[in-house]
Amino acid sequence: MLPQHLKQIRVLLLNDKEELERTLFRLKQGFELQFRLGPSLQGRKVSVHTNYPDEGQQFERNTFRELTWNNPTGREDDSDKSCFLDVKIAGSYQYYFGYGDTKRSGGGYILVDPVLRVGADSHVLPLDCITIQTYLSKCLGYLDDWLDRLRVAQSSGYNMIHFTPLQTLGESRSCYSLADQLTFNPEFSPEGQSYSWVDVGALVEKIRTEWNMLCITDVVYNHTASNSVWINEHPECGYNLVNSPHLRPAWVLDRAIWHLTTRVADGRYAAKGLPANIINEDHLNAMRNVFREDVFPEIKLWEFFQVKAEASVEQFRTMLQNGTKPKTERKEGLKIIQDPGYHRYGNTVDMDSALETFIPHSSSPQHIEECCSLLRQRLNALNDEQHHIVHQHQEQAIGCVVGNVVYERLADHGPKLGPVTRKDPLVTRYFTFPYDEMTLVQEMLLMEEEDKACHFLAHNGWVMSDDPLRNFAEQGSNVYLRRELICWGDSVKLRYGNGPEDCPYLWAHMQKYTEITAKYFNGVRLDNCHSTPLHVAEFMLDVARTVRPNLYVIAELFTGSEEMDNVFVTKLGISSLIREAMSAGDSHEEGRLVYRYGGEPVGAFVQPSLRPLIPSIAHAMFLDVTHDNECPIQLRSALDSLPSSAVVSMACCASGSTRGYDELVPHQISVVKEERLYPKWNPSASASSSAEVGLDTGIIAGKLALNKLHQELATMGFMQVYVDQVNTDIVAVTRHSPSTHQSVVAVCRTAFWNPKTHQYDTNVPPMFIPGKIEEVVLEARTVKRTAGSYKKDDDYINGLPEYTVEIKEHIPLQESTVVKQAAITSKGPSEFVQEITFQNLTPGSVIAFRVSLDPKAQQIAGVLRYYLIQFSPKYKRGSVVDENPPSALQKPLAQLMSTLTLADMNVLLFRCDSEEQEDGGGCYNIPGWESFKYAGLQGLMSVLANIRANNDLGHPVCANLRQGDWLIDYVSNRLINKEGPLAQVGQWLEAMFDYLKHLPRYLIPSYFDAILVAAYTTALDATFKLMSSFIQNGSTFVRHLALGSVQMCGIGRLPALPPISTQIEDVPYCLNAVTGLKEQRCVSLAAGLPHFSSGIFRCWGRDTFIALRGLMLLTGRHSEARNIILAFAGTLRHGFIPNLLGEGLCARYNCRDAVWWWLQCIQDYVNHVPQGNEILCCPVSRMYPTDDCEPCKPGEVEQPLYDVIQEALQRHLEGISFRERNAGSKIDMHMKDEGFNLAVQVDPATGFVSGGNRFNCGTWMDKMGEGDRAKSKGMPATPRDGAAVEIVGLSKSAVRWVVELHAEGLFPYDGVNIHRDGKEVFMPYAQWNEQLQQSFEKAFWVSGDPKDPNEKHADLVHKKGIYKDSYGASTPWCDYQLRPNFTIAMVVAPELFSVERAWNALDVAEKKLLGPLGMKTLDPDDMVYCGVYDNSLDNDNYNLAKGFNYHQGPEWLWPVGYFLRAKLYFAKKLGEETYSKTVTMVKNVLSRHYTHLERSPWKGLPELTNENGQYCSFSCETQAWSLSCVLEVLYDL
Repeated sequence: MLPQHLKQIRVLLLNDKEELERTLFRLKQGFELQFRLGPSLQGRKVSVHTNYPDEGQQFERNTFRELTWNNPTGREDDSDKSCFLDVKIAGSYQYYFGYGDTKRSGGGYILVDPVLRVGADSHVLPLDCITIQTYLSKCLGYLDDWLDRLRVAQSSGYNMIHFTPLQTLGESRSCYSLADQLTFNPEFSPEGQSYSWVDVGALVEKIRTEWNMLCITDVVYNHTASNSVWINEHPECGYNLVNSPHLRPAWVLDRAIWHLTTRVADGRYAAKGLPANIINEDHLNAMRNVFREDVFPEIKLWEFFQVKAEASVEQFRTMLQNGTKPKTERKEGLKIIQDPGYHRYGNTVDMDSALETFIPHSSSPQHIEECCSLLRQRLNALNDEQHHIVHQHQEQAIGCVVGNVVYERLADHGPKLGPVTRKDPLVTRYFTFPYDEMTLVQEMLLMEEEDKACHFLAHNGWVMSDDPLRNFAEQGSNVYLRRELICWGDSVKLRYGNGPEDCPYLWAHMQKYTEITAKYFNGVRLDNCHSTPLHVAEFMLDVARTVRPNLYVIAELFTGSEEMDNVFVTKLGISSLIREAMSAGDSHEEGRLVYRYGGEPVGAFVQPSLRPLIPSIAHAMFLDVTHDNECPIQLRSALDSLPSSAVVSMACCASGSTRGYDELVPHQISVVKEERLYPKWNPSASASSSAEVGLDTGIIAGKLALNKLHQELATMGFMQVYVDQVNTDIVAVTRHSPSTHQSVVAVCRTAFWNPKTHQYDTNVPPMFIPGKIEEVVLEARTVKRTAGSYKKDDDYINGLPEYTVEIKEHIPLQESTVVKQAAITSKGPSEFVQEITFQNLTPGSVIAFRVSLDPKAQQIAGVLRYYLIQFSPKYKRGSVVDENPPSALQKPLAQLMSTLTLADMNVLLFRCDSEEQEDGGGCYNIPGWESFKYAGLQGLMSVLANIRANNDLGHPVCANLRQGDWLIDYVSNRLINKEGPLAQVGQWLEAMFDYLKHLPRYLIPSYFDAILVAAYTTALDATFKLMSSFIQNGSTFVRHLALGSVQMCGIGRLPALPPISTQIEDVPYCLNAVTGLKEQRCVSLAAGLPHFSSGIFRCWGRDTFIALRGLMLLTGRHSEARNIILAFAGTLRHGFIPNLLGEGLCARYNCRDAVWWWLQCIQDYVNHVPQGNEILCCPVSRMYPTDDCEPCKPGEVEQPLYDVIQEALQRHLEGISFRERNAGSKIDMHMKDEGFNLAVQVDPATGFVSGGNRFNCGTWMDKMGEGDRAKSKGMPATPRDGAAVEIVGLSKSAVRWVVELHAEGLFPYDGVNIHRDGKEVFMPYAQWNEQLQQSFEKAFWVSGDPKDPNEKHADLVHKKGIYKDSYGASTPWCDYQLRPNFTIAMVVAPELFSVERAWNALDVAEKKLLGPLGMKTLDPDDMVYCGVYDNSLDNDNYNLAKGFNYHQGPEWLWPVGYFLRAKLYFAKKLGEETYSKTVTMVKNVLSRHYTHLERSPWKGLPELTNENGQYCSFSCETQAWSLSCVLEVLYDL
């Protein structure tokens, strides 16, 4: 078992309703495949099934097993939940998944590559190493001679041989028309011998072990030879007129065309202008007329599709007379039933439909006759329609027949068959006819005799542009009737049906054939794959893999689309698809194919071992030419054979050729007609010999060198490819090794046009090759020699003797005869470029250079890899030990990182532009692109993650890195300028970058990314070690959210918090560089980035204390949380905590809720932190001990925190009323004068904290109108005056808590003395607590019952079963608006709510307010609802101008946390089933936040979205409370 960091793991994300059956996913054996849930499935009870067999089980295609889910972090969410497969067996496997009652809601296939082994030691032959050569078996002669003939492949450097079928051939002698699939062709046995499959198997094994070569052969499932004995005995195995009567009309036409052939051959149509020798358009026109005037009128094909009208009318009349009624009422009109036997006039009328359609007014003879007459008319019309359809089929048939004749007899590129004879008929017959000749009339009678008609079998062939998934011989297809089949007249199409039960003999016969093939051969080529029924090929290949698990399967597909190719590749498990260089029309296209079929770009990024499973294209077997295609010499020139072969050999995939190509055979070696033998191997064969070939023959010497090179490049990991189209004829292909940085550059001068007729440019441009040329691997030119001219031999397949290859291998550059000179041109310190000028790069030449980096760069790359080994062993290869390590690199990075604090991590990883500007810097900007979101590593990682996954080397960031060192220096210098451990990390990066800068520029993006990934992942590991066990053991989602704590909590150049008491221990200090004095360096919490990140707008009381529990307490940052609580405590004034902190000096005390959030946080601190109650006694340095004093110096007035808490409660019970300091436009340019007056009191009747007025907004919904045109300036959109529901909940939580604290002896006060009606009275907290408990539901529950005694404004109720948003608002209807704020009260004070009512209200909120990411801030049914926030809109719309609707619809994220936590709390009260469903729902909602977080370049959650989760450009991209509240939900889970 591989160690985890080396194991290749691919992750497939499952998404609801995603069918990926036409997507190709390839895996190697030994990989692990993980299925994980996409957002649409998280939280659901998903089951994944696969037919990949369990350990030790046999594969059964239709046997699926359920995989077991594994959730490494427990239950909080599904982000890491996975089930996995260890893939160890080659083949094609299916998976599907479903949930609930949906058994299947998506699925697809995975393809596992086979592992091929050769040699006596069975070493692995990688698929990209394969070089294959095809042999037409019938040209090999006796089995005893095979090794001598096959030695040509071995001596030419091939490592795989493809044999066309070795079975007994049919009478046509086509390699693919087999008479008997089970017998070894007796032709291969000399007289007196009888070789069998066992002998073939021994030969194949000998070739495998002694020659290190594999052998594969074809399997032909689609057809058998027409003269196969077994098809005569089992005609049910083909498509005949008995089992496929729909072919009867086509058979009649086929026989008619045969009789036409005989008459034309006998000259009987010459008088009509149609002679036997058809040579011009007039003859073709005459033929068209003969069909129209003679053939079709005689055979009357339309009759097979028509109804006998009179007989049907007669039957109908009788039924009407008998008063017959229709059996069913369908109202579909008259229906004709096609005769399943396809007899003439065999179609019948569906009498039910006739009775329904033609209803007589009465049963009188006259009315019945009227109906019969109408039916007759309709039937005649339908017969006419059928006649018209058949006429169209006939016209198409004429067109196809004429097209065939043109190709076979007139076209220059056709076979020019000459006159029509019985041997060369007008067109190929579509059906067998195993009887003596007779007249057409007599033949028609045979159709009715089943024992004869069953032997009229349809031939096979192919149909141009047909749907490959459709069987053209089945009912519903008119291919045979319309003569659209390009027919193979020697082969019968096989009819398998839907499974073995439909044709037992055929399936058993073909299964035996498959087993024989798989037993003796290492792989198969699926002949005619795109026409083979998929279910048949699937079944047979399953059989084959049972015999040979690592079966290599290749096929050539002509489906016309990659998506359709994938259907075959995935279902059948095709290992390699045959692709052909001959399909390229010019060298440019040939080069593009190399790039398309394999490898990654040069300088590609290092991919992690665990990464998403991405769709791929089918593995290619790229051949210079296939054995059944035209000869390249005829289409191009003999000179092109070598360079095009070289282009093919440089492709990073399997490659190969067909026997004859390398010997320059100047014609296609026909699979049907060729009967000569291949020459044998003789190393010293003479140029003129036909019976033997050697290294001097054709381009064999060149091919040997290219094959060796192809195999070396694949074995040594040269997996990166670059194709350069130098000019019209010259293609340069580079293969590069990403670990050793060696390259091989092959420059190929193609010769697509015959030099006798085409003038090639003599001017060859110079080439610039980066690096040091170590050697010329090979240089080869196709040259002419005097060896006589080509004469086709009678016995042997011979090639052009007049050409050979001049070749040199492994020579120094100066010995090259192709290169004139090589000059060194340097492009800077890290570039070493050689300029190559050519002198002999003639058409038909190839030169390949082995190139290294220059020695210095090579050494440096090795050292850089050495330092990267500490992060991943994959860098070992190509690494060089650094003998003199710089001091900065002497400690491992993890050790340096372990000394950083979380505040340091904020600098290292994050900091947005405005935070960085405080230090005089900023985020790095790439001209013409954009700035990174953060100055720290996360800014780069967010962008590089996408670049890396797609190898997007053209991205502006990569271009910037190649152009100069600016970004590289920015990353390290930014940290070096800090002090302490951060500077050490900066020095480590700088030392690594010093090496990086000496590499060639094309490698810099890849290594820069590798260094950054190393630093980033090490930083994350160190970060999580500093956090709580909840984070350390949490899911990926939990950790992503916890990074929000690092993102938001930092220390700026200027302190954001007022100083806390010097008596507090472990407070961080530093020396002020300007004053030289010691000052506190406490972490503060930004409200959101980028808008609320620096200066006085960084810290807000409300935002801080809503976010503090999630981002600081749950993450384990207890002392930093304590410091923030105490710093804000020091600023208490008027009984309020400031909204905008402004370091305490510029604080604004204009919010009614911040103090209650602060109290909630102290409660959370006490409950969550070990010995948390000690905070109550911590000294608080008061800035404003009295309301009207000037700010006190730190330490001047100090009191314990419990006294500050008491003061806050006392002031509220006493009643608060003041006017903001400096009231006016200086502190708020929009507020009206009345808005600066603040008043809060506790309602003596209810205990509710109540306050505010309609000119200010004291809760989080604090949008102040700014629109002059809209006249909204100074008017709050949401004043929420009175008792806001969340403040009532928070105050209840606080009062309950102090009662409990007092009971435990942790809080010295049990109430307060207050003045009421001029008297001092004591108000016990227990009484206040009870009062709130008794009053809440009476005041806030909206029952919707008009008789409810608690309902004062029944007329304002428009949603019932909810809780009011406020109580006692100056505008009463505002109380009744549905908003998400009641869910906050549910979480902090659940005791206020009765379970059933709470659940009902949450249900309404879910239906009406819950969006994809956030909660709508207002009921969409409300008349002022608007879900799109646009702060720049300046119009006269009061409800919208200048973003007035900030809290009137847009979907804010943080309330979702409280809504979900409330759902979980009350679901638990309702029992296990409800709770389980709720957990599912919560996980599903949260999955969308996880997806957003993963994809966001800010790695955060936004402040808000517009309606339905749409992006809002005015929102903070990442907001503290959004992250915090979602993290709290996961904690509750």
